[in-house]
Amino acid sequence: MAGKKSGVAIIGGGIMGGDIATIFAAGGWNVHVMSPSAKTRDALPARLAAGLNKLGAAADYAANLKTHASLDAIPWRNVDLVIEAATEDLALKQKLFSQLETLARPEIPLTSNTSTIPIGEIGGHLKTRSRVAGLHYFMPAHLVPLVEIIQAEHTDKAVADWLEHNQRELGKAPVRLNKDIPGFLGNRLQHAMMREALYLIADGVVTPEAVDTAVRYGFGFRFLACGPMLQKEMSGWDTNYYAGSSVYPHLYADKVPPEFLREMVEKNHIGMKTRHGLWEWTDEAIAKEKARIEKVLQAALGILKADAKQG
Repeated sequence: MAGKKSGVAIIGGGIMGGDIATIFAAGGWNVHVMSPSAKTRDALPARLAAGLNKLGAAADYAANLKTHASLDAIPWRNVDLVIEAATEDLALKQKLFSQLETLARPEIPLTSNTSTIPIGEIGGHLKTRSRVAGLHYFMPAHLVPLVEIIQAEHTDKAVADWLEHNQRELGKAPVRLNKDIPGFLGNRLQHAMMREALYLIADGVVTPEAVDTAVRYGFGFRFLACGPMLQKEMSGWDTNYYAGSSVYPHLYADKVPPEFLREMVEKNHIGMKTRHGLWEWTDEAIAKEKARIEKVLQAALGILKADAKQG
């Protein structure tokens, strides 16, 4: 698996699949996206072009994209990496991987972008399960640098090594997980914080706006410059130990989300998708907010790239 690969097959052309396609197209790869939805396939070229523009990549890289209505239509002899980005459905993913094992060349990695399902469960039934790994991006995948590489029990270490090298070449910030644990790394950290935030809101301690302000303008702002481990190296682990000893007994440790969140989901008040969530949304407000967020992410990405060059 040495050397740069030239062809990637992405299974699923939705929000994540389309953004992952942009990453590889910007890196000069030939990109094959399979989606059974004609609507999704038709929308991909414009999405890819817009994504390349945000990354500052050459517009003619959009020609690297080819869309396909079925797995059989992909030119598998020219595919050097497979990324499954289908719905979070274990049975569906297992079926897809069974098909992929017979179609893809036997030496190339088969990866899943799942954010919740153990990699060992997705590919554990395959004869070539040693080439199955997790390749988990964070939305929007083409702007957020982080990608998790999950090594399951039977994953060949050489496969994970190659994936890490590949992602660095594409300008991503890969992290390795040597154990196939539920939620992996990023989502475990996010949900630990989210549980505390939701219960603080449920108990009337703070408003949702206060949570967002505390994260964005407090430790979240600081984390752009250094992560929590390095930050505590500066402030001192003694301080963290004594503070933790005082605070940990009072942190929420419930095994389920708070009741108000269950009630919101039952009412289909799930956020921008249904125009109702913690806040009310209009189409205009959604478009404005998404544009603002992408602009901030692009600026943050520029800061991180400049910092990496200096390091």
